[in-house]
Amino acid sequence: MSINQVIAQAQEKNANTNEKIIIKAYKFAKKAHEGQKRASGEPYINHPLETAKTLASIGMDTTTISAAILHDVPEDTEHTLTELEKEFGKEIAFLVQGITKLGKIKLRGNKKEYYLENLRKMFLAMAADIRTVVIKLADRYHNMKTLDSLPKEKQYRIAKETMEVYAPIANRLGMGELKGALEDLAFKYVYPQKYQKITKITKEKYQQRKELVNKIIEKIKVILKKEKIKIIDIHGRTKHLYRLYLKLKKHNMNIDEIYDLVAIRIIVPKIRNCYETLGIIHKHYKPLINRIKDYISLPKPNGYKSLHTTIFGPQQGKLLEVQIRTPKMHEEAEFGIAAHWLYSGKKSLINTILKRNITNNKERISQIRKELIWVKQLRNWQKESIEDTEEFFKSLKIDFFNDRIFAFTPAGDVIDLPEGATPIDFAYAIHTEVGNSTIGAKVEGQPVPLNYNIQNGEVIEIVTQKGKTKPDEKWLDFTKTSMAKVKIKDALKKQKKIKI
Repeated sequence: MSINQVIAQAQEKNANTNEKIIIKAYKFAKKAHEGQKRASGEPYINHPLETAKTLASIGMDTTTISAAILHDVPEDTEHTLTELEKEFGKEIAFLVQGITKLGKIKLRGNKKEYYLENLRKMFLAMAADIRTVVIKLADRYHNMKTLDSLPKEKQYRIAKETMEVYAPIANRLGMGELKGALEDLAFKYVYPQKYQKITKITKEKYQQRKELVNKIIEKIKVILKKEKIKIIDIHGRTKHLYRLYLKLKKHNMNIDEIYDLVAIRIIVPKIRNCYETLGIIHKHYKPLINRIKDYISLPKPNGYKSLHTTIFGPQQGKLLEVQIRTPKMHEEAEFGIAAHWLYSGKKSLINTILKRNITNNKERISQIRKELIWVKQLRNWQKESIEDTEEFFKSLKIDFFNDRIFAFTPAGDVIDLPEGATPIDFAYAIHTEVGNSTIGAKVEGQPVPLNYNIQNGEVIEIVTQKGKTKPDEKWLDFTKTSMAKVKIKDALKKQKKIKI
């Protein structure tokens, strides 16, 4: 790994890359780490360079890449943050300081309270600037790739916290490729026997599916060329091992039930080409009707967009998944919205601008703000009276790490919720007054109880009573989101119903 490779990668993704600042950061870090070795025996400077390369590959800006190169300097050398601020300015020093703080928080310890309290501190520190955690994810990715050089006990601990904390964060940021890579790297150490079993049963099947997929890809190329659809790229995508393991558990470990073991991914220039391609494929390959998913019209809560369809292949009984998207959708699906951000000098998340051709796109800015509202919520939790650390962790897992669903208001607005959310959670997500005045709910026009578990894609109508400002204390027994619970408690406190 060389600094030139990092710069080349950065310039390929971001034309605004400042080569001089990155080289200056590299020279400073190289001299500071001179003579230091990692547990693997390699020069220490290789680690910050690998971290920087990952960030460069997802289009992060010069400031973030430079901070990544310098991120271990204050902790592992004689140089201070004050020196870094003098040499590189407040913004880079601020990011390095954030990484240094996160480095001191170790998610370990025998006592549950100790573990939870440190986890809480980590997330509150992270909420100050999202770039801090993006750097931390890249840092963890390289550490996981070199985990073999550490003792087994340490391997397990680091892998477990990677699977439980870092991979879910990558997922919430829409960084699908990094999330899958982190999970696969951790899978090997957390569940070694299961990892070996999955590796063994997939080895032959992967090869068979790849051969089938390659044949269909060649046929699709011919078909789309005949229909005058330009293909930017078409390739097979292999499912990540850990995701495959979780899916196999739901299908009694029957790998023949997994249709997206190797999926076909088609990248075309424009959105209209996506729908045209979908229609053409369905004309030549019979689709499995209940497996057609339009994530372009209805993106996933983390911003993922694509068309998915499952088709019957030429071999009897062989089903295959096909994904169709534009280059922009593909980049976001692989690297997340982190690949599309430039930050202002201010620390606030919302003080951002977008790069390239969408800088003045107000709709896109609004979308990104909605996608990262959970980060704002993390920051706001510092102001809430959540003093019970275990409650914090429980809420954190529900609000941010659970699988997400989206439901609709009758007006068509999308509400992002954790799986298992109720109409009360939905009502408070709309507005506090709506939640407090709720007396009933309807799903697709039919009345449902207020503890009903909302399903993905449902239209929810909240029935309110004018003048009602008192929520029911019993709602606290079944609401899922911390936001709803806090607002219910606040309202009850004002009414002197319960003690908080």
